Amino acid sequence: MAPVTGIGEEMHALVERMYPLCRSITGDGVRATLDIVGEYIPLQRHEVPTGTQVLDWTVPQEWNIRDAYIADASGHRVVDFAASSLHVLGYSVPVSATMPLAELRGHLHTLPEHPSWVPYRTSYYKPEWGFCLAQETLDAMPDGDYEVRIDSTLADGHLTYAEHVVPGQVPDEVIVSCHVCHPSLANDNLAGIAVATFLARALAQGTPYYTYRFIFAPGTIGAITWLARNAERVDRVKHGLVLACAGDPGQLTYKRSRRGDAEIDRVMRHVLSASGRPHRVTEFTPYGYDERQYCSPGFDLGVGSLTRTPYAGYPEYHTSADDLDFVSPEAMADTLAVCREAFAVLDRNRQYVNLSPYGEPQLGRRGLYDALGGRSDTRQAQMAMLWVLNLSDGEHSLLDVAERSGLPFDTVAAAGDALHGAGLIKA
Repeated sequence: MAPVTGIGEEMHALVERMYPLCRSITGDGVRATLDIVGEYIPLQRHEVPTGTQVLDWTVPQEWNIRDAYIADASGHRVVDFAASSLHVLGYSVPVSATMPLAELRGHLHTLPEHPSWVPYRTSYYKPEWGFCLAQETLDAMPDGDYEVRIDSTLADGHLTYAEHVVPGQVPDEVIVSCHVCHPSLANDNLAGIAVATFLARALAQGTPYYTYRFIFAPGTIGAITWLARNAERVDRVKHGLVLACAGDPGQLTYKRSRRGDAEIDRVMRHVLSASGRPHRVTEFTPYGYDERQYCSPGFDLGVGSLTRTPYAGYPEYHTSADDLDFVSPEAMADTLAVCREAFAVLDRNRQYVNLSPYGEPQLGRRGLYDALGGRSDTRQAQMAMLWVLNLSDGEHSLLDVAERSGLPFDTVAAAGDALHGAGLIKA
């Protein structure tokens, strides 16, 4: 894992700022989150009205909440939304009532196997109300009447998402997508938002080959909305990555695209393997994060997913234990580093055609061998040139060369640059 760096600490500080906000698939919590991200990178915000048809879905009513609590007979708030946004069932309809505990129990959600943790639960598309609390809190509640209050609104409004574009040398795009709909859950997915934000800043410091489009949208409905609104231009999307669960202590996990052999799949496998990091590469399944929307059969985009511990793969998932202590600067810095390494390969991967394919061209008289003098990896660099020349047939990429030769991709790419500069190969 990458060592603690200043950038890791900065990402953790961003997570800490976003953590208290109550987010959902719509509402002011999403906007407040995007306000914070917008301090780091410029965002183009989109507001899509309630009732808008987006593929097979419809943009729902907007949900906002101001306060919620369960109070005992003395007025003490046994459960208080002000203490944690997890305490309210997401999208709860408003309620103001007094009822006995026996009746209230049907609206309470706990985790008996983890009695001190508060679960995260939602009811987006079915009108319902409820509270989430620790099992030990429920166990300590005596029978009797309780005041129940949820000060929320469900009304026509908008679904909000945002984009940030890093211009490239070509209009072909790489999309990086993360969801912004979860409340106080640090790993799922505030760490993903933070890594995406700092990845965008890093890419903007150079001149990337591809255009990079960062999408900050609510899970499922947000990605579906983006696809519906961009259906006529998705042919520009050549590669993509969904970022989630980017800050936990687990090893990195890459989930392939539906295609299984998309260029991003090969690049991520190569980078993770070459780095020596503990990692896993898993096959695509139509369950998980928004890769399942981008990889739906009608679009079938080359979009994979990068996490540390995957969806639902750790006990703290969707609970109050996914807190600021669960994510670390080291883990986020490591996730960011892998993204940067992968996109560096993606940006430099080319297919070339050998312009002198009959026999081996004389490299010495072109100054190519002289240019290698004194390099510690002279032998590697020479072999890389020979491999690039041999496989530059318009069908093999530099990544193919690196994988077949066993040489580092950077060395192969440098050889490609040198040979291209000498007029021996063309893209």
